[in-house]
Amino acid sequence: MKLLLYGLNFWPELTGVGKYSGEMAQWLAARGHGVEVVTAPPYYPHWQVQPPYSGARGQREDWPVQRPGLPAAPAIRIHRSRLWVPRQVRTLTRLLHLGSFALASLPALRAALRRRPDALVVVIPTLFCAPLALALARWYRVPAWLHVQDFEVDAMFGLGMAGPGAGIGLLQRAALAFESAVLRRFQRVSSITPPMVARLLAKGVAPGQAVEFPNWVDLNAIQPLPGPSPYRADWGLQADDVLLLYAGNLGEKQGLETVLEAARALADQPRLKFVLAGDGTARARLQQAAAGLPNLRWLPLQPLERLNELLGAADLHLLPQRADAADLVMPSKLIGMLASGRAIVGTAAADTQLGRVLDAVGCRVLPGDVPGLVAALQALAADPARRQQLGRAARAYAEAHLSQQAIMARFEAQLQQLPAERA
Repeated sequence: MKLLLYGLNFWPELTGVGKYSGEMAQWLAARGHGVEVVTAPPYYPHWQVQPPYSGARGQREDWPVQRPGLPAAPAIRIHRSRLWVPRQVRTLTRLLHLGSFALASLPALRAALRRRPDALVVVIPTLFCAPLALALARWYRVPAWLHVQDFEVDAMFGLGMAGPGAGIGLLQRAALAFESAVLRRFQRVSSITPPMVARLLAKGVAPGQAVEFPNWVDLNAIQPLPGPSPYRADWGLQADDVLLLYAGNLGEKQGLETVLEAARALADQPRLKFVLAGDGTARARLQQAAAGLPNLRWLPLQPLERLNELLGAADLHLLPQRADAADLVMPSKLIGMLASGRAIVGTAAADTQLGRVLDAVGCRVLPGDVPGLVAALQALAADPARRQQLGRAARAYAEAHLSQQAIMARFEAQLQQLPAERA
């Protein structure tokens, strides 16, 4: 097939949506499909365009396809639009940022659709892109698939990102109506968990159009280490030190304040070491709040080739999440944690997808419950056998449910059915 992928985030971003979109493109291209991408320069989670890319001009590049042991395949053709990235991320500046990509990427999107691909795959975020992408796809008679990684509208109002105001009820109703109208007009609409697919149905997507398309993990790239991670020696950890690791986006949805409070409560236990590795809009604020904590280390995003060593360094993975995020977003970092074969302590309500996974193979604490989190960390720090048991259960879950090969093969089969269906 000739496939066109359209979305704000893409390789070489190391976290979140960009990581999965890049891996999707590589997998499809390695299978022999021609893949073209219209996207932005990499900027997330730093909220700065990363060199050598520029947000001031469009760029084009070819990304070689990884096919070990096989003849080379045609490279993935990438068109990067101009992008405005705000210095201060607020509601208005975020909306302008998203709008800048939607408008700047239109010429490249139109040119790619004129080449008549067999299918267009649009990835949300951002919803701003979806209406015009759908209109152009209809004009050029290209089947269109919309993949929802985050429910942006629900998250904006559910997490209070839109701010206070008397008109918020009307604004919310208008935004939800717009979202529903867009979702219902794509031939396929997918999301990453069963509750998120159920939310698609509640928004008006027909049952025959809604598809579960989970995020995945490369079980060969991320797997339990046979011995201690080199990171532990780099950080000067002793054999009996217990490393509590959070690795990922340092944003507002994560509820990382509970981790800082837990570290403060456990500061008198020198064996327990906290590491927060990543970047994001909340990093500076969190670092200021954690000033003076002797048991907490901050790291930037680590190279992708060392991700397995980083995840394997943990004795306990930390996965906080705000209560009001619920099933609006599913933390993608959970998948790597599971595959690493290490114990996981997370915050989630029991009736969420994250809560169900944690109840099955990890340790769950209610969001915002700092005493409960401290007690869980103390109990597991003192129980290596329990940590090993949870780690084995986490790896078994990843092998049973999160294989990239199995998930992408199902997606490929569904994608191949799309051109035969009438829009």
